[in-house]
Parts: sequence; structure tokens; C-alpha cells
Amino acid sequence: MGSRTYWTVADAPDQSGRTAVVTGATSGIGFEAARALAQLGAHVVLAVRDADRGRAAAERIRSEVPGAGLSVQPLDLASLVSVRTAAKELRHQWPRIDLLINNAGVMWTPESLTDEGHELQFGVNHLGHFALTGLLLDALRAAPGARVVTVSSHLHRLGRIGAAPARPGRRYSRFGAYSRSKLANLMFTLELQRRLEQAGAGILAVAAHPGLAATGLGREIPGGVRRFGALFGPLFLQPARMGALPGLRAATDPAVRGGEYYGPLGLTGTKGHPGVVRPGRVALDGRIQRRLWRESQELTGVTYRL
Repeated sequence: MGSRTYWTVADAPDQSGRTAVVTGATSGIGFEAARALAQLGAHVVLAVRDADRGRAAAERIRSEVPGAGLSVQPLDLASLVSVRTAAKELRHQWPRIDLLINNAGVMWTPESLTDEGHELQFGVNHLGHFALTGLLLDALRAAPGARVVTVSSHLHRLGRIGAAPARPGRRYSRFGAYSRSKLANLMFTLELQRRLEQAGAGILAVAAHPGLAATGLGREIPGGVRRFGALFGPLFLQPARMGALPGLRAATDPAVRGGEYYGPLGLTGTKGHPGVVRPGRVALDGRIQRRLWRESQELTGVTYRL
């Protein structure tokens, strides 16, 4: 499994008997990941903000995968109250979770805040997933070989974790805020893996990025950038189904090691089949990883019991 140069879902092992929770599974790479995992035999929980859209997504998957095991779990990552409620319901329904894919996110949104007053992109993309993972830790520990896959972005290389990353600045940059949140996703994975290894928890933390995938995530992209993308998109963009492959490989390939980062291996780094890629230098700073972890615990009120 996973030995071919061009890894596809056909290389993934059977997932029967496993429970996978995928956030943001109503569209884009989250939907494609959920569909692929259902095809592989996993019971997939679609953890989504809009339950009606989640049920519609589940029906779409069932139309292609008759008999697929699917559930829908309401989850609004912009509300830590919702995260806690969802985690409690998930633990009750699924005391053993084999796979958590932290995929949901917002991109390049205008300045706005979560329910708790955190900058929206940092709050949804990082803090919500940080809290969810910590609150599901017992269910993950109950599953031998469990994995946490967190979706970052190639743009993490442009991010910076400042002294107060969760607060909007006086001069808000929607691009800078997104890059910062994706850097936080990657740093979270690396620090989580370090802590899991120290605790002997038997869980792998892995990161992935989809390259530039054609999804609805870019609906907030300014018109000028969108027009540029229309001209040059074919050189850099790939379909959502291809964009889901790095996360799927991180989630299922038996050869995956904790702390690895998967992304497209094409010439531009934005498209192609998935493999291990190197994080940007700033993501590897252990001092900042640990500071981000401490701040994330304070901002979410979630302490990991490792």
C-alpha cells in the first residue's frame, strides 16, 4: 500500500470497522475525503455547521456508495460552545474514533470575530480544531492506531505567529490572517505529535495541504485575484478530488509517520499526486510551537490530558 509513485485512493487499505470524523464535509475536499473514506468502508461522521447541507451531502455520497455508513454532527467552529457540545455528543455516540480530519475552514474573509471574540480565520481554522481535538482525545486514545489529520495550506509559509495571534490587528489583512491560521494548523500538528510521543499515546498527528484546489473556499477572494486565477488557473489549480488526496494519504497510508506533512508533488507544489513535503522554516520553530500551544489552551479553555 502506498508504494506507487502516484498515490491514489486505490492504494489505501480497507477502512471497514473504523470511524472517521471529517469537519467541513459538505463540499470541496472535505466532501471528497468523506466520500472516499465511505467507499473504503469507514463509518464517516460529517461534522458540519449546517446540518441540512450535511444531510444533503450524505445523500449524495449514498447515491454513489450504496450502504455507506454515514452520520451528521452539527458543529460550528466559530463557537467554542458548539465545539464542546459537538465533542460531547460525538464521545457519547462514538466512544472510539479512529480518524479525525480537521478540514473545515474559512479563507480570506473580511475582518470579523468568532462568538468568543477571536479573529474569525484564526478562531475557526485553528482554535476550533485545537479545542475539538483535545475534547475528543479520550475517544482517539481508545482506538489503536488513531490519527489526527489537520489540513494546512501552502500559504503557511507566509504566516507569522505574533504575540497575540487571536486578536484582530489595527490594520487587518485578510491574507495575512489566513496564512497565520494555516501556519498555526501546521505548528499545532508538530507540537501535538511531540506531546503524543512523550506520552506514549499511540496516536499519530499528521498534516496535509491540498495545493490549490478548485473549491468554494475561495468565494471571498477579491475580484482582481479571481480574474487572474481564471487566466492562469489551469497551470496551478487541481480538482477538489485531487486536492483531497494528501489528506487521505495522511489518514490511511500505513507508511505514514507522525509529524509528517503531505501535499502535492507537482512541479509548482500546488497540484499533483500526494507525498511528503517539507514545511516552511518558520513552522519548525519549537519555541513558537510551544507558545502557540499555551495560548491556544488559554483561549479555548481546553487542556489536553496526555
